Amino acid sequence: MLCLYNTLTRQQEQFAPGRDRTVRMYACGPTVYARAHIGNFRTFICVDVLSRTLKHLCGFDLHDVVNYTDVDDKTIDGAVKAKQELRDYTGQWIQAFRDDADQLGVEMPRETPRATDEPNLRAMSDMILALEKNGHTYRRDGSIYFKISTLPSYGRLVRLDPDAIKTGADNDDEYSKDDARDFVLWKATRPGEPTWDYGTGPGRPGWHIECSAMALRLLGESPIDIHAGGIDLIFPHHENEIAQAEGATKAPFARFWVHVEHLFVENQKMSKSLGNVYTLPDIVAKGYRPSALRYLLLSSNYRSKLNFTWAGMDQAEESLRRIVDFIARLETVTAEGGVSDVEAIVARVRDSFAAAMHDDLNTSAALAAIFDLVSKVNVAIDAKTVTRADAALAATALADFDQVLGVIALRRAEDAQPPIPVEEIERLIGERKAARGRRDFAAADQIRVGLADRGILLEDGPSGTRWKKK
Repeated sequence: MLCLYNTLTRQQEQFAPGRDRTVRMYACGPTVYARAHIGNFRTFICVDVLSRTLKHLCGFDLHDVVNYTDVDDKTIDGAVKAKQELRDYTGQWIQAFRDDADQLGVEMPRETPRATDEPNLRAMSDMILALEKNGHTYRRDGSIYFKISTLPSYGRLVRLDPDAIKTGADNDDEYSKDDARDFVLWKATRPGEPTWDYGTGPGRPGWHIECSAMALRLLGESPIDIHAGGIDLIFPHHENEIAQAEGATKAPFARFWVHVEHLFVENQKMSKSLGNVYTLPDIVAKGYRPSALRYLLLSSNYRSKLNFTWAGMDQAEESLRRIVDFIARLETVTAEGGVSDVEAIVARVRDSFAAAMHDDLNTSAALAAIFDLVSKVNVAIDAKTVTRADAALAATALADFDQVLGVIALRRAEDAQPPIPVEEIERLIGERKAARGRRDFAAADQIRVGLADRGILLEDGPSGTRWKKK
């Protein structure tokens, strides 16, 4: 059974959906004022693996939501500077996020709402009005605030006494509040800013109300099964989400809270001043492939801090090459009879992989299980004891594992789109073969080197010449 660490209880617990076989999961998505960086994508890739584990390993149905925060101070300022309408400005960053996510093998969730979608804005207004009815709000200068002192349970996610919390602000210091701990639900209209009014008065939503309202609108009544996000969101964002949802509904908001740890770059926090805030295009420009980045971001358990290094990217590239080369080797096995222990090896590795993923998504142990399979079956192939049926068994196991990790198929899809048209590669391989046939080894070697310089490696084997990307 799947066990997940629950931030709310600070312990690992067995997970199953609260109602029927459908897991209802919400994860905080990007604020779309710039391209998401690799630290953001560590969270989204880990959430993707959680989703895949729930579906493919546990056999649950999944109703998942990842939102786009497309209205806040940063998106508004960006749209003003770009002289664009807010939806147009944020739309380009949503598309950039989708493009990068696709290249990284992130499966899009069922729902990807924008905060400024009308049904979501109405849901936010309805939640604020419910909070007002339940005595959790006050109004000041056209804005509406959540009064933390009205909710004794506030602070239990972050494990802080409400009296010890100094501020619940999120760029709200310019707004007057009764208490520094209180936070804004609805911001009064300012000149030049977008504004809406669905019963709360003219204004725009605060950051926190967006997620609470969208989660319950799209996933149904409380409690949802899982709420996920980066560890930096525990306070104040997720704490405030709980306060809003529970203050409005008088019911628990989420059963499990799953948080992904920070990504460091060369042992330093990412910061613009250090010039180490990398995006996926930055990684690709360095000559690495998205699959290698996905592999690196999965190489450590999601609750452990992970250090990004270029040496680590090199190791990720080599690890993926080893797996893909192994798959290609399996395809060369043609023996029909014989005795081997491949079936037993595959069974043990399947058990090890499942145990690792059920243990709070231990991806590092799951990858170790895959390499155990690669190593042991390679030895058996060397000993010529592997049959075609054995090879198919091992290949099927890898495909099943990759439904969860999503990295092997990504690498093979990249390999299928080389930097040179496939027709040209095949033509040059034919010319090289002809040159070797007439013993013009200099010409054959020139073709091989020329392809290598263009990012294509040739490998000669008993069944002929195969090519692969560097």
